[in-house]
Amino acid sequence: MSSYDFYAPVRVLFGQGSLKKLHTLEMPGKKALLVISNGKSAKMNGSLATTEEELTKAGVSYVIYNGIGANPLKSAVEEGAKVGRENGADFIVALGGGSVMDAAKNIAMFIPQSSDDLWDYTFGPHGGKKTPENPVLPWIAITTSAGTGSEADAAGVITNPDTFEKIGVGGFPGMFATYAIVDPELMKTVPQAYTAYQGFDALFHSVEGYISNRHNLMGDMVQRAAIENIGKYLPRAVKDGNDMEARERVAFANTMSGYSMDVTACTSEHSMEHAMSAYHQHLPHGAGLIMLSREYFSFWISRHVCDDRFIDMAKFLGKEDATKPEDFITALTDLQKACGVADLKMSDYGIQKEEAMTLAKNARETMGRLFACDPAETTDEEIAGIYERAYR
Repeated sequence: MSSYDFYAPVRVLFGQGSLKKLHTLEMPGKKALLVISNGKSAKMNGSLATTEEELTKAGVSYVIYNGIGANPLKSAVEEGAKVGRENGADFIVALGGGSVMDAAKNIAMFIPQSSDDLWDYTFGPHGGKKTPENPVLPWIAITTSAGTGSEADAAGVITNPDTFEKIGVGGFPGMFATYAIVDPELMKTVPQAYTAYQGFDALFHSVEGYISNRHNLMGDMVQRAAIENIGKYLPRAVKDGNDMEARERVAFANTMSGYSMDVTACTSEHSMEHAMSAYHQHLPHGAGLIMLSREYFSFWISRHVCDDRFIDMAKFLGKEDATKPEDFITALTDLQKACGVADLKMSDYGIQKEEAMTLAKNARETMGRLFACDPAETTDEEIAGIYERAYR
């Protein structure tokens, strides 16, 4: 495929020290809702204090909302929007990882709307399938991790625990960030395991895009950059969080993988993981993807639907002598071993092998649009089989 439609109108400030340039930018409003996680990292690593100082220098007042957890919930977005409405926020600042950014962009969408139910604006099985009646508030992304690429796209993954739906929400006009601050210094304190989980999430955005039926020349370019940089630098970032060259390269790969989602698409691997963490919300998204990955990509290799692309990706990961698609699995396994995540188990998070068909059906029902981007069609039985073979 040689045609593409690429639209990602985000001004990205990339590099060490970028956060301290925030005050030099023209702010999109006068009062910010500053969205952070419900943990302590933003306070402990100093990024919250720096952001507050930058907003003050820019002449912006703000109120903090710290209700976002991992795998952000529908209720957290709704509560954040309530806080924003009550305090008259006219733009959003997201300081955190992918969960915070996913939630924040949906808070920015939801605040101006008349509904109190976020699911009115979703397109899953239980969604209201409405489009926003009022313009989205502007928002600024300050990413403190390298995993989701959420600073560069216009949708966010939100979980509705009542319906077991973990789906992409948003994608409406105006939901791209006004600015994205990608400052690797903010990522130095991410723990080793989460550095690995997040790095593999970014990797799979690009790997899935490269084999998707929407692959194109622009996607190939950003995906190759992402895969090569993660393959070379993620083990170093996991080993030493203060290795700033490695942190910088993994952060760059992450933003490239955000662009991958703008110009191509993820495939059903992401739908499959969303089903897992919809039912088991303590499962880190990247960890779930790692658990699935070898069996998932081995399935497509066995179908011989894009052998050359798997050989390409094996080479991108550093296996320069790759000649067959199975070499990609070897390179992927070696990378997981180098990052200490090759032996993750679904059973450690309460997942049971007997759930395979339930998860397969949920994945297709809630995130079927990614199945439509697969290199070929699948059955529920085939998807359940991937879960079963990946189970440990």
